Amino acid sequence: MQKPSIPKGTRDFSPEEMAKRNYIFDTIKEVYQLYGYRQIETPSMENLSTLMGKYGEEGDKLLFKILNSGDFLSSMNVDDIKEGNSAKTATKISDKGLRYDLTVPFARYVVMHRNEITFPFRRYQIQPVWRADRPQKGRYREFFQCDADVVGSDSLLNEVELLQIIDEVFRRLNIRVSIKLNNRKILSGIAEIIGEADKITDITVAIDKLDKIGLEKVNEELRSKDIPQEAIDKLQPIILLSGTNREKIATLKNTLATSEIGLKGIEELEFILDKIELLHIGCDLELDLTLARGLNYYTGAIIEVKALDMEIGSITGGGRYDNLTGIFGLPDVSGVGISFGADRIYDVLNYLDLFPEKATHATELLFVNFGENEQNYILPLLAQVRKHGISAEIYPDEAKMKKQFTYADNNKIPFVAIVGANEIAEKKVTLKDMKTGEQELISVEELIARISRPH
Repeated sequence: MQKPSIPKGTRDFSPEEMAKRNYIFDTIKEVYQLYGYRQIETPSMENLSTLMGKYGEEGDKLLFKILNSGDFLSSMNVDDIKEGNSAKTATKISDKGLRYDLTVPFARYVVMHRNEITFPFRRYQIQPVWRADRPQKGRYREFFQCDADVVGSDSLLNEVELLQIIDEVFRRLNIRVSIKLNNRKILSGIAEIIGEADKITDITVAIDKLDKIGLEKVNEELRSKDIPQEAIDKLQPIILLSGTNREKIATLKNTLATSEIGLKGIEELEFILDKIELLHIGCDLELDLTLARGLNYYTGAIIEVKALDMEIGSITGGGRYDNLTGIFGLPDVSGVGISFGADRIYDVLNYLDLFPEKATHATELLFVNFGENEQNYILPLLAQVRKHGISAEIYPDEAKMKKQFTYADNNKIPFVAIVGANEIAEKKVTLKDMKTGEQELISVEELIARISRPH
C-alpha cells in the first residue's frame, strides 16, 4: 500500500507549531486592529480573468489553475490537443485559479464593493496564497501573507502609521529590526539627472545588489546595460551615500536640485521623518537608496524590514502604489500597504528562541484519573477551573500513574492535580509543579489563584 504524502512545497503543522504560528498571527492582528484596520477575507480561488496578466508573464506561469467541474474536456477538440499549446489549452479547460497574492484580490474586492466601502478604506487580510514555484528551502507553494492596506487616501500620515505598526509588532515579538525607507520618486529623479530615465529598472536592480556584490561589480553591471561611463560617474555619490538620514537628505537635495520628481520624493521622505521624530519609535529607521522592491509597482514610499540578529531576507515590506484598481477599470485609487512575512518571522523567533513558553503549551492543568469516585469529584472542579479561563483536562482513562505523568510531560502541561481518597475527604487537591517537582495540598481557590497568575 502506498504511503500517504503531501504535495511538494506544502507542510503539515503540529499543534505546537500551530500555537507558535497563532502567536505571530494574533500579535499582528491585534496591532492592525489597534490602528483601526478591519479584516476581510476573499475566496481561495478567483476567476482566471482576475488573476491573469497582473503578475507579468512569469507570474502567469506560476498560477495554480483549477480544472473546470464536470467534463472539462468537452470544449476541447483533437486539433487543440495535437497543437500542444499548453497556455491555450489551459484557458479552455480551466477558468479559475488559486490566488497568487492578496493584493490583486483586494483590488478586485475594492472595485466590486466600491459602493458599500467608505474611503479611505483600511483593511487587513491574513490568508494563504499559492504559487506553482519550484519548492526550495524557505520557499513554499502554499504560504500565508499578512497584509494591511489603506486605499483612497494620498496622505503620508498613512505611511507614518504603517511604520508605527511595524515598530509595535516587532516590539511585541521582541525582535530587533531595522526599517529601511526609500522613495520611488527619488529613484526616478536619479535616473533623470544622469540622463538615463528609461533605464531606471536596470539602474535600481544593479544598485540593489551593492551589499551583496560590492561597488566594482555594480558599476560593471551598469556598464553591461549600456549605461555610459559619464552617467555611472554621476551615480557614485548617490550609491555611496552615507551619514545620518538628515545628512543623506541634504546631499540628495543638492544632487537632485534640477529634478522636480526627485525633489518631490525628498519632500515626502522628510514629511515621514519629521512625524516619526515626534513619535520616538523604538527601532532603527534608515534611508536606504539601494532599496528598490517591486519597482514597477510602487510609486512613492518603499519600506523593507531586516532582522538585526539573524541573517535572513526581508521579514516585512511594502510601499505606496498609485493605481491599484486601474487594472479593473477604476482609475486613480491611491493606496499604501505592508505585508509581514509570517514564515520568516517564525524562523527568526525559533532561531533566537523568543517564543514565550505559554505559546507552546495549550493545557495548563491535568487532573489525574484514579477511577469513577474520583472522576465524580473532579468533573465539577474541572468546570470551575475552566470558568476561570484555565485550560484544563482530565486524563480520560484509569491508567497507571506513570503513564498519566508521561502524557503530561509529552504535552508540556506545567501542572498536574492529583485527587485521591484523602484529597476528597479534605475537599482539596494535591498540585504538582512539573517543572520543579514540588507538590502541595491546596484548596481549589488556591489552585485557581496559583495557575491564573503569570508563572
